[in-house]
Amino acid sequence: MAAQQAYEVPDISLSLAATSTEVTVHPTEVIAAEQIRDAEKQRLVGVLPNFYTSYVPDAAPMTWKQKFSFATRGTFDPVAMLGVGFAAGVEQANNSFAGYGQGAEGYGKRFAAKFADGRSSDYLTHAIFPSLLHQDPRYYYQGTGTVKSRLLHAIGSAFLTRGDDGRTEPNYSYVLGDMCSGALSNLYYPAANRGAHLVFTNAAVGLAGRMGGNLLREFLPKHSTTNVPGDRTP
Repeated sequence: MAAQQAYEVPDISLSLAATSTEVTVHPTEVIAAEQIRDAEKQRLVGVLPNFYTSYVPDAAPMTWKQKFSFATRGTFDPVAMLGVGFAAGVEQANNSFAGYGQGAEGYGKRFAAKFADGRSSDYLTHAIFPSLLHQDPRYYYQGTGTVKSRLLHAIGSAFLTRGDDGRTEPNYSYVLGDMCSGALSNLYYPAANRGAHLVFTNAAVGLAGRMGGNLLREFLPKHSTTNVPGDRTP
């Protein structure tokens, strides 16, 4: 081809093999429901409910309906009912709240009071206030780090929690829930035991129990809980 001569290049076309990519997106509510179903199978040493411990660090936030359903499942677990009966028996043996009396009637009143204490506390701290304040009622297992950091995490979780938006914030749900549960106890405890003292005593007991429960969740070996998500990962 001589210089300055024009040359027309023919059209060239390339064909690409057809490909298809399928992406499945699950709504947050569906993911949360799956995680809740797994958590409802978690039991310490295969017996004690450990439902409210999340071993998934980025667990999906629960809807208000899921919070109420989860609270109902936990608070009416048969093992929880055995705990109510045991606590009532201890009070009977110590003649706590003597106004209830002794015998079968006294035990029945103590059982009813402990039952009401536990159910009101569970619903207020795990469902009602978390729904109103958009807070997560679960304890998030740390599992790594120094003993000190894990200790601070366990105790601090009684005062700090995760919001539904993932941010850390004061645990108003637990504080307000325990206080309101203590206030409700004035409706059915013996007259001689009612008053502000009963409210703060029950609230303090609830808070102490929560910190103790968090310490058990954090420091008992992870493998002592059945159905932990990590244990099912191939």
